[in-house]
Amino acid sequence: MIGKVRAHVLPASQRRSLDELTQDLDLSFGDTTSKRSAFWTMLTLSSVIASGGVLTDSTATVIGAMIIAPLSTPIMGIALGSVQRRRTGSARVVLLACLLVTAVGMAMSVALPSDYDLLSNSQISSRTSPGLMDLIAALATGFAGAVALARRDVAAVLPGVAIAISLVPPLVVAGVCLGQLSGWLALGALVLFVSNLFALVFGGMVVFASLGYGAEADKAAGRPARRTYAAMILLFVVVFVPLTANTVVTLLLDTWTGRTKDAAEQWLADVPGASVTSVDATSRTMYVHVRTPGDLPPVELLLDRLEGRIPDGIPVVVDTARGRRIDAGVVGD
Repeated sequence: MIGKVRAHVLPASQRRSLDELTQDLDLSFGDTTSKRSAFWTMLTLSSVIASGGVLTDSTATVIGAMIIAPLSTPIMGIALGSVQRRRTGSARVVLLACLLVTAVGMAMSVALPSDYDLLSNSQISSRTSPGLMDLIAALATGFAGAVALARRDVAAVLPGVAIAISLVPPLVVAGVCLGQLSGWLALGALVLFVSNLFALVFGGMVVFASLGYGAEADKAAGRPARRTYAAMILLFVVVFVPLTANTVVTLLLDTWTGRTKDAAEQWLADVPGASVTSVDATSRTMYVHVRTPGDLPPVELLLDRLEGRIPDGIPVVVDTARGRRIDAGVVGD
């Protein structure tokens, strides 16, 4: 059964040899000077491009940086080396690359004013609160990338894989956030990168081992060394737990913001022309954005409507379209 699946995923006529894979993924194999020169040059340029895209909130520019960023090469090199049970130096390259990209992001962050609202930038906000679906997508991308590398006829999908997996952009975001002294946002971006890193390595290990690229002692079984697999599963769980927790918190916040919006709409129901434009949950505070041509009802009535709908102790702030901000108080007080 395993043999049939392997033959279907990787026909013998399209199978790349182990030497070919090693040549592509191991920067210490073959013409190391040229390979390392190309890697560091393209990584630096992609970091600058990604930083520009992040700071200008340009999705197209960030995608361009993803396409040329070579960081997935040593990451997949880690997967192949783990399957073969040999050290390639890829882990050290990845670590140095992370430091370089983060440093570029920090250096570029000096272009931002000190009072810049980082969360108003979609390129930053979308990468500072990773969830479980990010991990699932990264894992599927790791499988796709490894299969594409193993086959001669599907190399055209690699640019799509580069776009699907977010490697350089979250590191740039982490650097920008550190440059703006926003440690928690930087940590969120770093968690996204680490989850993508482990997902790529894990997916690559599974595919490379299943397709028979393992060490001679493991080829018959079609799996990597047990200790290596156990270590990767442990690291995978370490990432899985916080991402799952963050997903649960995000779902709860979505529920509470929805209930807050319903309560606010009921609160304004008797005011002609009044409406709730949006509700945001930021820094454990509910911000209710409203538009009204006249005076607002007493904010105490809003707090009364929120009791039992969202947890007690959450502060509520009402922002009007005319620039007025009202501190409504705390739910449950």
